[in-house]
Order: sequence, then C-alpha cells, then structure tokens
Amino acid sequence: MKVAIIAAGGRIARLVTERLLTEDRFADIEVTLALRQPDQLKNLADHPRVTLVKADLTDLPSVASVVAGQDLVFVAVVDHDAQNVPTRNVIVAMQAHQVDRIIYTNILGIYDEVPGEFGRWNLSMVAPGLAAAKKSDQLLAASGLNYTTLRLPWLNDRDEIKYVVTHQDEPYIGVSGSRKSVADLVLKLMTTPDMGNFDSLGLADPATAGSDRPAY
Repeated sequence: MKVAIIAAGGRIARLVTERLLTEDRFADIEVTLALRQPDQLKNLADHPRVTLVKADLTDLPSVASVVAGQDLVFVAVVDHDAQNVPTRNVIVAMQAHQVDRIIYTNILGIYDEVPGEFGRWNLSMVAPGLAAAKKSDQLLAASGLNYTTLRLPWLNDRDEIKYVVTHQDEPYIGVSGSRKSVADLVLKLMTTPDMGNFDSLGLADPATAGSDRPAY
C-alpha cells in the first residue's frame, strides 16, 4: 500500500508517520512525505519505505507529482484559503491520476453540530476560517472521490488515546482530544477499507463532553 501525507511536517502527521514506520502491522506501507521544507524530516531521508518530496498545496503540478501512484492521500492541514485552492488542487490531481481515497483534515463546527455553550464559543473562535472550511468539505463531497472529512477537536498533547467518533448527522461529543487520538483514527482510516468512506467524522475525548471550554 502506498500512502502520501501532505503537510507532513505537522505534529499529527509526524505522529502518524512515526507509527507507520515503527509498528510491524504497517510494515507493508510505503510512505511519501510531502512538505514545503523537506529538510524538516531529513532524519527520515534514508528510510527504505520513505520518499521525501517538496510540495506546496497551492501549486497544482507539485500536488500532482505527490499523489500520482498513491493508494491513499492524507492532507494533514485545514484548508483556510478563501478560494480553497489547496482542496481544489488535491481533487484535480487525484482525479487526473485516478487516485480515489482521501482523508482531509478539517475543523469541528462546520455543520453547526457542536451543541451548547461550547458550540457557541467554538463558532466565535473559528469564524474567520469557517466559510473556507465548510467549502472544503463540500468540494470533497461533490468530487466523486472516496473521501473522509476529519473534524478535529481542540487539541492537546496528553499521552493518551481516548476518543469517540461521531458522524456528519450526529451532534459532536466532547470538546477536546489528544493529537495521539487523532493519529490513531487516521491510521484506522488508512488501514480499514470500509471505515469512513464518503463520510465526515468528528472525534473527541468523551470525558470532555459538556465542558464549556477546551481541556488542555
């Protein structure tokens, strides 16, 4: 299996990469790590299952060079571009190279699915990027690709994997979650063929349900 991680320098992307390269159950996965400054991951340059690529989501040719020949693409950054150039470029590149499976990071609140006082606070905080985030999800849903929009909670660095998953038509449960939890769900989506297909998934630590503010 060949997996491309775009924006691979991010903290969640690095957690995903670390597990892909160190856990035996992922030993058959080849990983392309795409980022603007590949030197950030130069320690992985000689790994036999890693290809480091310089790429920019706003540049279609570089995106196309990354996705060509992949089985799955994970975009580990939220599209806050007013014209959604990153999402559009990924879709065009994948369609052109007949790559079907994509996991694309997004934010919670794009469907007004977060209840209560926290939901109101969250919308006030994400308002500047909300329109672009919504449109990114809509573009994926209309693309014909086998997509999963991954709606992230407010993140923390707790050393735990603890989360509950909700779907597009369900209220969001919880307010916060660990980056390790997000990475765990990404890995499940990568390796479970019938999970998250044509869907939008939210995740958070269920113990934070009912909180008014993020738990760090």
